[in-house]
Amino acid sequence: MKKFLLITTLSLSVAAAALTGTAVVATRIEDAPAVSVEAVEAAVLKQGSRGSEVKEVQRRLKQWGYYTGAVDGIFGAGTKTAVIAFQKKNGLTADGIVGKATYQALGMTDSYNALNGGSGSGSSGGTSSNVPSGYTSSDLYLLAKAIYAEGRGEVYTGQVAIGAVIINRVKSKSFPNSISGVIYQSGAFTAVTDGQINLEPNQTAYNAARDAMNGWDPTYGCLYYYNPAVATSSWIFGRKTVTVIGKHVFAI
Repeated sequence: MKKFLLITTLSLSVAAAALTGTAVVATRIEDAPAVSVEAVEAAVLKQGSRGSEVKEVQRRLKQWGYYTGAVDGIFGAGTKTAVIAFQKKNGLTADGIVGKATYQALGMTDSYNALNGGSGSGSSGGTSSNVPSGYTSSDLYLLAKAIYAEGRGEVYTGQVAIGAVIINRVKSKSFPNSISGVIYQSGAFTAVTDGQINLEPNQTAYNAARDAMNGWDPTYGCLYYYNPAVATSSWIFGRKTVTVIGKHVFAI
């Protein structure tokens, strides 16, 4: 009987639609999704997407060396390739689609929340949240402290560069294999020796730490940096200079 009533009701609806020119979609109320499909789709960026969110993703990927194309807000094949490379680096599903996990790894959690109809928890680079894949919150905090202590007066790229040197040392067989080990290695950093490492980092230092952890390396693999105006070690002057950012010389 219920089946007969359902078929009859649907038939009447189709007939009414034919007269009014409107479409009819049969659905069961109990199967309706609790979250707006439109909101979820809006929060996902993929090939063919356009807009300011795509442009911000491109800008960040370009900063970190994954993307070489134009920052034009058009999600094309080049952007997809860059997203896949970033996802592989950060241990994510490498599908070229910017969903929740990739937004988080990019430090854009609040962008996702806003597009998904939710509310954020501050700026997209909140201090102790959004820890890059492969690191702990302690790693992020300590790296931000080192960046702030060593380079808070430097331009932003220079602060990222300091973080990149620390990351490069962690990866090198010639240095300790942890962020804490590198930073606290005896005589490695002036800020540790004079106690400035104990200063609380600001938001810029956290952002720079995340950028370095996510693979942006303005030093091109350098293991050393120094300020030639105050450096006293003759040994450091013998290292091969790769680039100069702000007041610091970066070398290998």
